[in-house]
Amino acid sequence: MRYLIFTNTPAHVHVYKNVVRKLQERGHTVHILARNYTCTVPLLEHYDLPHGMYGRHDATAYSTLDFGRELAWHLIKVPVEARSFDPDVVFGCGAYAAYAGTATGARTILLRDSAPGTFLPKLSSKFADLVLTPDVYGLDLGPNHYTFAGLKECAYLHPDVFEPDPEVREHLGVGPDERYAILRFNAFDAMHDAGKAGFTPAQRRALVERLSEHVRVFVSDEGGRMRFDDLPAEPYDIPPALIHDALAEASLLVADTGTMVTEAALVGTPAIRSSAFIDQEFGEFSELERWGLIENITDYDAVVERSEELLADGDAGERWAEKRAAYMEDRLNLTDLLVDVATDPTAVDRLDTVSKRAPAKTSPI
Repeated sequence: MRYLIFTNTPAHVHVYKNVVRKLQERGHTVHILARNYTCTVPLLEHYDLPHGMYGRHDATAYSTLDFGRELAWHLIKVPVEARSFDPDVVFGCGAYAAYAGTATGARTILLRDSAPGTFLPKLSSKFADLVLTPDVYGLDLGPNHYTFAGLKECAYLHPDVFEPDPEVREHLGVGPDERYAILRFNAFDAMHDAGKAGFTPAQRRALVERLSEHVRVFVSDEGGRMRFDDLPAEPYDIPPALIHDALAEASLLVADTGTMVTEAALVGTPAIRSSAFIDQEFGEFSELERWGLIENITDYDAVVERSEELLADGDAGERWAEKRAAYMEDRLNLTDLLVDVATDPTAVDRLDTVSKRAPAKTSPI
């Protein structure tokens, strides 16, 4: 069979990389349609995944006109590329995959997790044959909506598929017992980021200066605007494929974005999320906070205070490893589920790892 997979972000590459390999091992043909965004292309090349491009997106602030031009190009390019490949099945995390599936008549499988807004998830799901979400996902996406125990990051960070490599310390230039923290700053360049902001430039600098009193600090600045000349911090600039190893070895992650917070939780590293969307109910983050794996903190001063407390806590790493093991005990290896549903349309009705979502009491849209 022929499988077309959409990767709009670097995280999507991680989600599907093991799926691609397993499908290829079974003799299927797989092609990825990617958006050239931050390190998406370097990751595809690192994992030697077959891919083409449907467009690009820069990690800079966009005007409404810029977004309109970008969207128009994507809407033209996606069906052309999809029809050229002629897939039997389309996989993706959002509207472009549903669009491609409709344009080609292919069976369409969407994997969604919480994100700002409800219109696009509900609309795109109407054009999907199957929608998979974590069991803590909040929306009802219709009659083809099934849930699984875990998060989308379980496709690449489940213990069955991920073993952290401590040699990442050599890439970072830190000693075997040297402690470090990673700070992740969002570019806020997506359409759903309109009107949102994270830490201010002054807050970023102050946070670096405070945490550097305790550990070495590495900064992953998605927007690329931070200057390090007079800061006691270093840019995180090792190969992007090593980020999960780096997170696993870190003593702390502080971020004003979401995905890396989830990833830190799943490798057992204390993580603080101070997001512009923290006032919105995202089931995944609430679930991880209930398990004590992350902390959602809005107030900047509270972020700094809690960060210093965690860095001063010599037992935090061990406790987080225990909490991570307990959380993962009942979570599935999502890669196996994705391969099952890709190769067998009836799999969701016979597997005990997925459940049909109960319909909402009120009508969607």
